Amino acid sequence: MSLRINDTIPNLTVETDQGTFSLHEWIGDSWAILFSHPKDFTPVCTTEFGAVAQLADEWEKRGTKVMGISVDGVEDHKKWKGDIESFAQAKAGFPIIADEGLEVAKAFDMLPADAYLPDGRTPADSATVRAVFIIGPDKKLKLSMTYPMNVGRNFAEVLRALDGLQTANGKGVATPANWNVGDDVIIPTSVSDADATAKYGAFTTVLPYLRTTKLND
Repeated sequence: MSLRINDTIPNLTVETDQGTFSLHEWIGDSWAILFSHPKDFTPVCTTEFGAVAQLADEWEKRGTKVMGISVDGVEDHKKWKGDIESFAQAKAGFPIIADEGLEVAKAFDMLPADAYLPDGRTPADSATVRAVFIIGPDKKLKLSMTYPMNVGRNFAEVLRALDGLQTANGKGVATPANWNVGDDVIIPTSVSDADATAKYGAFTTVLPYLRTTKLND
């Protein structure tokens, strides 16, 4: 079953290197990011986990929890974290799901229902387990991205997208292309000019259907 934007994520019980969690209970009232990987001890994934570790303060500022997913076991995860922390020079304090049975990969539509891990497998056998999922406090999927194995994820973009989602959801606006915090935002077309003035103050009409404004802090 496909998992689409605004679908409630499955409330799976997952085993991690930090214990067992119910996904919904783990998220609680926070935003959350799940980021998945096809195998431990792989070069691109090590740099990506390191990038997430280096951004620990940024996730905390945004009230966001992060959790990794990999289709290897808990003991491998614990050993791999040594490499991650050595590379990143930062503590990898987030949990990593041990998705050896592929329950998470299948529930989040990263692998087909009949997928399995063969003996002597390589990362290519689970290559599509290379996704980012941003989830709101309502437990609904807000954004997803999937990368190939040979292109490292841009976690600055993940952070920017998170900022956009939190701004759009919290302020009732939309964000334009290449938006960053502090830039003008877009007023929804469902809001009349009079209501836009009352709610946002001054705004610019770029096109009849494109009005921009600057949010007050």
